[in-house]
Amino acid sequence: MQLIKMSPEKKLDKLRAKIDALDEQIQTLINARAQCAAEIAEVKTGQGEDTHFYRPEREAAILRRVSERNSGPLRAEEMVRLFREIMSACLALEKPLAIAYLGPEGTFTQAAALKQFGHSVQTLALDTLDDVFREVAAGAADYGVVPVENSTEGVITHTLDLFQQSRLSICGEVELRIHHHLLVSNEDVKVTRVLAHQQALAQCRGWLEANLPGAAYVAVGSNAEAARLVRDEENAAAIASDMAAELYSLKIKERNIEDQPDNTTRFLVIGPQATPPSGRDKTSLLVSVNNKPGALYAMLQPIAQHGISMTRIESRPSRQAMWEYVFYIDVDGHRDDADVAAALLDLEQEALAVKVLGSYPKAVI
Repeated sequence: MQLIKMSPEKKLDKLRAKIDALDEQIQTLINARAQCAAEIAEVKTGQGEDTHFYRPEREAAILRRVSERNSGPLRAEEMVRLFREIMSACLALEKPLAIAYLGPEGTFTQAAALKQFGHSVQTLALDTLDDVFREVAAGAADYGVVPVENSTEGVITHTLDLFQQSRLSICGEVELRIHHHLLVSNEDVKVTRVLAHQQALAQCRGWLEANLPGAAYVAVGSNAEAARLVRDEENAAAIASDMAAELYSLKIKERNIEDQPDNTTRFLVIGPQATPPSGRDKTSLLVSVNNKPGALYAMLQPIAQHGISMTRIESRPSRQAMWEYVFYIDVDGHRDDADVAAALLDLEQEALAVKVLGSYPKAVI
């Protein structure tokens, strides 16, 4: 018996019909999920929980499971991004969120906010970090997103300083790979000035010195602001993102000019309430100690004795007295975990003051 070989055209038709059927199933399931979200909103509203629609610990746990069970061919990072958008749209049925970030439009902070919350939120571009803290504290925004450290240039000190007086909690963190591009209004332009945030200029220093040695480097408030200015300026280029290039109608003259290919910035999500455990958490502390020999050693002992991994420590002036400092510390675990709780209890006996800035889910890819 002779087998009839299927033609490429028929094979394509069959595969496309299968895709159409799968698309219909996916759409039905997404709407079923959205209906569940709407019913959850009704239950929460009836219980007076209208301020707790967003559950960062639950979202983080769901996205981790999405990543861990992913079998391809889509990368886990891409699958997580798709699920994040589904969750964002469903949450908008419960309560649309307003997210404040350090503007203007087109900054990496806005990109981090959209990575964390998806595109079904309202983003509020603010002029300063102080404004972001202020708007969230006043209830004008549900949450805020602020940069805290870069893998190349280190900590953003002003963000840390704002936590000294703020009553807001850290509710989450976002890690964003930073790709800097050289943007121009016209690809034929002869670049004599490069505008960017001072952090971006530092992160691209090697490339700039090698490729534009005679150009003047001008620090401005943000990379997005640089892109906006370059749009109307001859012989100038901006260092900014794909988003800024699209937003301000600029050409990408050179891609990925950052000196370190793994250049990553960490952002914090700030909000009005504490976050329950997600199963894979981090806790940030603000600790003040006596200015005496051995004070730092005594402060760190409880963390080591209880087997807690410390992932970061930074010192900043206390702003209370000359030469007095406070320490910002990140440790693995949630404040409700038994070992972390015990370490905090012992730490309070050694330190002048201990403030838990927040326990929150670790960044999901």
